[in-house]
Amino acid sequence: MYTLIPPIDANPPERKVIFVGLRGVPEIQGGVETHVAAISARLAERGWQVEVLGRAPYLPSQRPYTWKGVTVTPVWAPRSRSFEALAHTALGLIVAAGRNPDLVHIHAIGPALLTPFARLLGLHVVVTHHGFDYERQKWGRLAKSILRTGEAMGMLFSHANIGVSKVIVDSVRRKFSVGAIFIPNGVENPFPKLDTSYLDRIQVTPGRYILSVGRIVEEKRHLDLITAFARLNDPGLKLVIAGTADHAGPYQREVEAAAAATPGVVMAGFQRGKALSQLYRHTGLFVLPSSHEGMPMVLLEALSYGAPCLASDIDANLALDLGRDSYFPLGEVDALADAMRLRLAAPSTAEGAERAARVLDSFGWGAIVERTMDVYESALLGWRPGNMRHGGAGLRARVEFGGR
Repeated sequence: MYTLIPPIDANPPERKVIFVGLRGVPEIQGGVETHVAAISARLAERGWQVEVLGRAPYLPSQRPYTWKGVTVTPVWAPRSRSFEALAHTALGLIVAAGRNPDLVHIHAIGPALLTPFARLLGLHVVVTHHGFDYERQKWGRLAKSILRTGEAMGMLFSHANIGVSKVIVDSVRRKFSVGAIFIPNGVENPFPKLDTSYLDRIQVTPGRYILSVGRIVEEKRHLDLITAFARLNDPGLKLVIAGTADHAGPYQREVEAAAAATPGVVMAGFQRGKALSQLYRHTGLFVLPSSHEGMPMVLLEALSYGAPCLASDIDANLALDLGRDSYFPLGEVDALADAMRLRLAAPSTAEGAERAARVLDSFGWGAIVERTMDVYESALLGWRPGNMRHGGAGLRARVEFGGR
């Protein structure tokens, strides 16, 4: 799958972009990682020279390798929840400056703290704002303050800004009086209908399990979901939690203990490819109980498979306008249990197929990459595209799925 290559291409094409601020690609857990994997491979197809500077501990090789035309270069990073992103980004920007790219694309507001440093290094910088990370439960007061500063540095010192949701774009304009372009996360075309070999391995029955996908972190609220699942008291039903924690800690241990104490909970770990496709394809209900999302990629993925979905009523989830019966009040476990019971009792295959078609039409990666390249060109010209329309061909700031 991977081919080892020399660190630097001796014959770079006309345009080169380097991505920093993420763990790496491909098939590395995280919404930003999935986002960059999709965009970087498609940029390479369009003739760009693309390099991703990944965090060495997460990558499958400690030497540079190519994946779908993308150069992936390991850069040292400490395994520390508090300092990993900033230390890696600082080193990554120094490496990037030595590569002399046309652009550096920084992802997320934590790494964006170093945008002024990138400018001092003479780099053209685009920043993508993936969400208000200072709202995440895992961060203390100091970390939240640093993240807010990172948001300001990224939005004010970049050559161009991207927001993955309309809420983010509006917030950036209101707080910083600078332009930001709405370009959402996207979804891949689903795998064709597959067998159930992975489901057989973990001993779950198609249509008789609830699915949760995402990292094991506080804002995903797995404990709410496990408690609500237990209240269903259905011995024929299972709850599959697909995901893992980047860093071991108290929350991970709490989730593992709650899962072990609750009959029917399956901790599947991080899944990808055909195994994840089977989970999406055959679930009786996908649930996203998060307290924080930027643009909920796993919810889009579940919708693209036609899965029945239920999500917390936070702004990022409500923006998809799935209909009243697809939401529950954040943190209200009894309401979550009641909503799951109702959705499982009345699945709608036709509604799922219609939603899947609309998601694939509105959030296809092709149009998203074209729009991203437009932002790159504006950054290279040195002006902010603040007066450009939010979105572009095939993209809408709000997708109506009906029901409201």
